[in-house]
Amino acid sequence: MSSIAVPSAGLAPRRAWLTDLPVLLVAVVWGASYLAAKDITTAHTVTAVLVLRFGLVVPVLVAAGRRGLRALTAAQWRGASLLGLVLSGIFLLETYGVVHTSATNAGLIISLTMIFTPLAEAAVTRVRPPRAFLAAAALSVAGVVLLTQGGGFTAPSAGDLLMLLAALARTAHVLFMARIKAVQDADSLSLTTVQLGGAVAVFAALAAVPGTGEAPWTVAAGFGVREWSGLLFLSVFCTLFAFFVQMWAVRRTSPSRVSLLLGTEPLWAAAAGIALGGERLGALGLLGAILVLAGTGWGRRAVA
Repeated sequence: MSSIAVPSAGLAPRRAWLTDLPVLLVAVVWGASYLAAKDITTAHTVTAVLVLRFGLVVPVLVAAGRRGLRALTAAQWRGASLLGLVLSGIFLLETYGVVHTSATNAGLIISLTMIFTPLAEAAVTRVRPPRAFLAAAALSVAGVVLLTQGGGFTAPSAGDLLMLLAALARTAHVLFMARIKAVQDADSLSLTTVQLGGAVAVFAALAAVPGTGEAPWTVAAGFGVREWSGLLFLSVFCTLFAFFVQMWAVRRTSPSRVSLLLGTEPLWAAAAGIALGGERLGALGLLGAILVLAGTGWGRRAVA
């Protein structure tokens, strides 16, 4: 998020740990979010679940940041709305993707965003990335190929391809945020509120189109305790808690330290999928997961 960060080197060990722990918890809940979304969503309820998930969040954000929203300029509203449109595409791809693949695959494939973003930035700025980074990118891509080949060398599933497109969409979102000048000085809370509000509008419009799945109120009425618990987990912890922790942490430590901790998300996705979801990677999948994690970690260090 946008703020002037205090260098982490200046923090006492105890204070650094107290700041790092909530950020690490964000990575944990984000990693578990793929399994939670998979557990409560089907191919016919994707848009409805997205409406419910973010419909619970946006009113809270509006109430918390109403002054900042009133201070936004017309150009900032337009820029944030465009980012919201891209964000809606990300969540649609991710949610449809996780329905059609394992939570483990979803979390590991989406981590390729950390590789795609510097590559895309290099293409835009015409500045060649370091050779070490290119090697890390190749390692990560090889890992994804192995990861999606559970029982042998077969075509990746539709869900795997959707998650790959979601990683590309996340990359586009990051680049747009960096290059749309109007939003760079906008308040973080207001910018996030407008983006999520725009995304909810897109989900609601899609849900109203005949043939796109069940209506949100129908899905909500059919939810039991487990489904509502999963939805509240996605809304409260994976969205509200995660957003406010990032805003709080980046003002107390360095953005790079926050990014490094959040980069452990795919580890937790794999752990949740295997420990709680009963998923199995197989020998090739396990090797692919190791390569993805090693490649993304190496790539982050290469461009640090």
